[in-house]
Amino acid sequence: MKVEKNNVVALIYSLRIPDTEGEMDVVEVVTGEDPMYFIHGISGLPEGFEKQIEGLVAGDTFDFTVGAEDGYGEYDPEAIVDLPKSVFQTDEVNQDELLQVGNVIPMTNEDGDRMHGQIVEVKDDVVIMNFNHPLAGKEMHFEGQIVSVRAATPEEISHGHVHGVGGVHH
Repeated sequence: MKVEKNNVVALIYSLRIPDTEGEMDVVEVVTGEDPMYFIHGISGLPEGFEKQIEGLVAGDTFDFTVGAEDGYGEYDPEAIVDLPKSVFQTDEVNQDELLQVGNVIPMTNEDGDRMHGQIVEVKDDVVIMNFNHPLAGKEMHFEGQIVSVRAATPEEISHGHVHGVGGVHH
């Protein structure tokens, strides 16, 4: 079975991105002990990544680079925003623990879209957050192997994620 839309893919890989001197740093490794599972075409992975592995079968290896435009997009300076500190005020959360530089906080925008923002700076009345993906503006080099491919079940497709081994159990 080939990697194609609505098939569950398991793979292993290493991801390298260029550092400030242009050297390639390994930033993620997924091994055979815990392969990555996803539904091709609805995974939320960059389209440039999915396009590169389309048509491969279990056992095939891959070695390719995805540019920023086909990955997580270019770095957007407008995705760095000041939010009123009051946005983070809830009874259930200790604001001092939550509002630490570097923390990544799941949020929802005015359209109801889920996003993650990283705290860049905390001031007296505002929190400066960066909503760029951590790999925005980065060229990504992937090397790996397809472990398995199978058809996704109708339930997996309707839920948008893999069930069972390597996926969600519910």
